[in-house]
Amino acid sequence: MNKTYLNIREVSDLLDIKEHIIRYWDSIDPKTNKVRIDGISTRTTKGGNRYFSKENIQKLEMLKKVLFENGEPSHYSLNLANKIITSKKNIKIFEKKYVNTEFNISEKKSENLNKILNKMRILVR
Repeated sequence: MNKTYLNIREVSDLLDIKEHIIRYWDSIDPKTNKVRIDGISTRTTKGGNRYFSKENIQKLEMLKKVLFENGEPSHYSLNLANKIITSKKNIKIFEKKYVNTEFNISEKKSENLNKILNKMRILVR
């Protein structure tokens, strides 16, 4: 990436994420009046055009990895995906709560929990 900032079309093409999805992730949630995912874009014009730095693009890429598995939507909420990519502490909490407990869970649930845990480990690295 030679440019300091890319526009939304360039980022959409680069990451293969539709522009409207990026806009949604970067929009204000009417329930909380806060940006859905903080730090996705850098607005530099009065018109509200979105421009993306290298850090913004990395965050979008991590969100995409959590929210889409092999091109298919995962079952994570946007809020949970944001928490996964922004907190190393969540991995320890997740392990303690779900992995290191001694209760019976089905094999399918165990597999799903291990997938989530592995994704969290990859994203933290």
